This record gives sequence, C-alpha cells and structure tokens, in this order.
Amino acid sequence: MTNITFLNPGFFWLFLLLPFAMGWYFFKRKEEKPTLKISSLQGFKTSQSVLPKLKSVLFAMRLLALSALIVAMARPRTVDVSNKRNTTNGIDIVMAIDLSSSMLAKDFKPNRMEALKEVAASFVEARPNDRIGVVVYTAEAYTKTPVTSDKAVVLDAINTIKYDNVLQDGTGIGMGLATAVNRLKDSKAKSKVIILMTDGVNNAGFIEPVTAAEFATEFGIKVYTIGIGTNGNALFPYAIAPNGGFLYKMLPVEIDEQLMKDIAKKTGGKYFRAQSNSSLESIYNEINKLEKTEIEDLKFVNYDEKYRPLVWLAGLLLLIEIILRNTIFRSFI
Repeated sequence: MTNITFLNPGFFWLFLLLPFAMGWYFFKRKEEKPTLKISSLQGFKTSQSVLPKLKSVLFAMRLLALSALIVAMARPRTVDVSNKRNTTNGIDIVMAIDLSSSMLAKDFKPNRMEALKEVAASFVEARPNDRIGVVVYTAEAYTKTPVTSDKAVVLDAINTIKYDNVLQDGTGIGMGLATAVNRLKDSKAKSKVIILMTDGVNNAGFIEPVTAAEFATEFGIKVYTIGIGTNGNALFPYAIAPNGGFLYKMLPVEIDEQLMKDIAKKTGGKYFRAQSNSSLESIYNEINKLEKTEIEDLKFVNYDEKYRPLVWLAGLLLLIEIILRNTIFRSFI
C-alpha cells in the first residue's frame, strides 16, 4: 500500500502567516513608492504600460515560493508498506477420526460422519499457519495424510473420508491414538496436539488407550478428546439391505466418557461432548481458540522523499522574481 505522509506536519501552521503577508503588501505598497506633487500631468501623457499593473505578479511568485518551502519543510514522502507474516510458534495437529459404522448414526444431520467432516474442514481452513495431518481408525488405524502445511491436501483427505468394509469394523481408540502419536513424535514444533474423536467405547485393537495416552505424554503431545453422540437413543445402521444400503434402528448411544476424560487429563488436554451439529462446531471453535498460533508480522516500510522538487520550485520562483525585479520591473518598483 502506497500513500503520502508528512514527517513534520507542524510546519503547515506557517500558512497562517501568509494572509498577514498579503494584507501587509496591499495596505503598505503605496508607502514603498516616492510621490511627486505637480499641478498638471498634461506634459507626461504617454502610452499606458501594463508593467506597473503586473508588479503584483512578483509578490504572488514570492508567496508561491514560500508555500512550496513550507510544504517542503513538512517533508512530504510516499510510504510503501509491505507485510510479511512469519510464523514463530507453529502448531502440529493430527485429527484422529473414528471411522466405525456407528459414525453413520443419524442423530446428527445428515449423519455423524458428514457433520464431522464439514466441521473439521472449517477448522483446517481457520488455521492457515499450522501443519495438520489426518488419521482414521476402526479396529485398525492408518494415516490418511501425514502432517503437512498443504491445506488443499488435508481438505481433500477429509472430504474423501467415508465408511467402507475394507477395514475391520470396531472402535480401536488406542490404535487411533497411537497412530496419531507416531505421526507427531518426531515433530520439532513447539506445540503438538491430537484431536481424538470417537462415538463409542474401545472394543478392538491391540493397543490400550491408556498406553497410547502414556506415549503421548512422553512425547509432549496434548490430546483433546471429543465424544460424538446424543444422549439416549439414535438411529444406527445394523445391517445391509438387499440394495446395498444400510438398515437402521433405534439403539442406545454408548460413549466411554470416563476414558476420554482420563486421556485428556493425562496429556494436558480437555474432553468435550458433542450432541448436535452446532455443539460439534462450538467445540472446534473452542479448540481453535485454546490452541493459538503466535504470528509475528514483519512490516517493511520504504520512504520516498518528495520535498526536493518543492525546494527546487521555490528556488526557481525566487530567482525569477529577483531577475524580474532588477530588470524589467526595476523602474516601476
């Protein structure tokens, strides 16, 4: 962004003196010329010259020169400011997402998985200066995308998350957490965070959640845990229909909240319970506020001084005035 500023704007007060100078000139100019009283001007009649009438031009030139000098003393200059954002305290984040069939439950709109994908994508877009990775898990776990600063890759990984029967169904919380820890353990970031989401109880996998939480603590990783599901009952998929779709029925919602609280407490994080789309969005917004990335704005300022042309203009006007005063207008002043 480029604009004009003045280093010494106080000099503009000098413009208040110019009206006094003009008043002094117009009221006192007659006293500056000698007078001669004679009885008749009959013998002095000649052709009229415009030079005496133009002598006010010299005073105007002097005023313009003084005005140019006042503006020059105020030091006009253009300022070109460019900002460069530099991350000084980046955060590495891994989102561990439960991919079990229960994530298709319809207590969220349109279901838990789609609601989570939408909110997670918004979270990623709100953190342009952090590196983010995605881990998904059922009874098994794998890395959907490693920790990266390429948000397009992360968003694509989130958008392509879907339930399939390739992985063994179940909820291996310990597997998901351990895989996420493995993605962050060698990170050099000052702050390392895992957002662990589940909608059930740990019932699969060969790594206990408490053991995975101990790994996280050892590597200085903070874990925020989120339990997804309404209170009471919800429509869960329980079988596959002949057309390949799911059949749903009302089943009780079960989340091991105590386990999630223990994981969060052990690692210095916090547990949240999401019971609707709006509460899930609020949870991500709160995590976004809790994990602030320190940004240093480096501002580069380039000044281009503009007073020199004004000084040259003032000098030129004064020089012209002096020359005219001592040549053409000499006999009339």
